[in-house]
Formats: sequence, structure tokens, C-alpha cells
Amino acid sequence: MSKRWYQDNRRDAWRRIARSKGYRTRSAYKLKQIQERFGILRKADVVLDVGCHPGGWTQVAVEEVGEDGLVIGVDLLATSPVEGARIIIGDVTEERTMGQIRDALGEREINVVVSDISPKLTGRYDTDQTISLELSTLVLDASMEFIPSGGSFVTKIFQGTGIEGLIDAAKDRFSNVQRYSPTASRSASSETYLICQNRLPKPRARAQGKSALEQVQLHLSDLGVVVEEEVDEVETKVGFKRLRKREEG
Repeated sequence: MSKRWYQDNRRDAWRRIARSKGYRTRSAYKLKQIQERFGILRKADVVLDVGCHPGGWTQVAVEEVGEDGLVIGVDLLATSPVEGARIIIGDVTEERTMGQIRDALGEREINVVVSDISPKLTGRYDTDQTISLELSTLVLDASMEFIPSGGSFVTKIFQGTGIEGLIDAAKDRFSNVQRYSPTASRSASSETYLICQNRLPKPRARAQGKSALEQVQLHLSDLGVVVEEEVDEVETKVGFKRLRKREEG
């Protein structure tokens, strides 16, 4: 029996389980496993799910926070309604979408931001990892507009160049930051999740006056990596870049 067969069979098993339980995606079990390990979602919490399409994580969040909680899902793609959640179509980095989120919140404040967001993949690992890195960093920056002191943030990340810069930026904003790989993830995948708990009242000294994106770009520069315009047209939500090593001169 080949290793590939075993991996594919296990992957399909999670899909079958998700379908049998009424979840829209197998990735719902990634959030369930994160919840089991870290307990980031509590009854009556307010949760923002960034990149919510097609709604699997939103379904889990609704279950965890209960009737007294509030779940808001945001995505560029139209997402079928999820009972118990408010779905917003828009870009979380744009003020118009942030305004819609504030309207949905009313007098309440967000306790947790979760994000299983992924770019449209090109099939080129370096490009895809770079786009994902910037996307996750932008979501972190946008989340800082909403997460209060003591709140939590969870995002998917892919191992590769620059990831330590994002982790350091998260550590400057949260007192407890860990990486975690759910067993529901594909065995061959390089994805992991960044679990950030207990937002600090203010960023640590080295991060004050800087966005997470600026910190990641400085980290890349220190690695000798140049951020430059992507020549090929890649369908993304904002001006993503590709990376190349700085030429020795």
C-alpha cells in the first residue's frame, strides 16, 4: 500500500465525515481541532471569519458561540447564507467593508478573528507562498482595527520565505503565539495555523508606528529578498508581489 494512497484516503475520510455532519468543507474540522486544542471560541463571543467562503469555518463558529454569540463572515466571493451568521461580500482591507462590519457589530466588539483565507493558486509554489504570506499579513493588520485587548486571532500560513517575519509581527501584538497543524490538514500540505491569543494593550516597542506588513517587508529585506512587481497577471485582491533574491553586487 503506497504512502500516496494512504494520504489520499485519509484526506477523503475527512471530506466524507464533514459531508455526513453537514459541513460545507473538510476544513471545518481544522477549526474544530484548533478549538479543541486552544479553546479560542467561547459562548456568546463575537467572531469575524475573514475569507469565509464557502462557509465551513463560519458554521463551526456559529456552533461554538451559541445563540448569544455573533458570527460575521467576510469574503470577496458570494457565500450562501449560514444560519446564525451575517455574511458580507467585500474586501476586509477596504473602508467600505470595514464600515459594514461595524454596522453589523452595533455596540458589540469582536473577540476573535479567524481566517482560513487562501489566494487563487497559480501552481508555482514560491509565488503562491508569497501571495499567501502577504494576504495573511494584510488580514492581521485589518484585524487590529477590531480585536480588543485580550482578543484572539487565527490565520492559515504556509511555510516558506518570510514566515518568521509574520510570526514576529504577531508576537509584537499578542502575548501568546503558537503554530499548530491540525490532523485534518493534508499530509503533503505545507500549511499550518498561527494561533495568537491575548492581544496586548499596545504593540511592543519595536512594532510601534509600524504595520505588520511593514515589519514583514523589513524582515524580507534583512534576508536579502527584494519585493518587486509581479510580471505575470495573477488574479488576487490587492497588488500582490513576488520575491527574488537580491543580486550580489
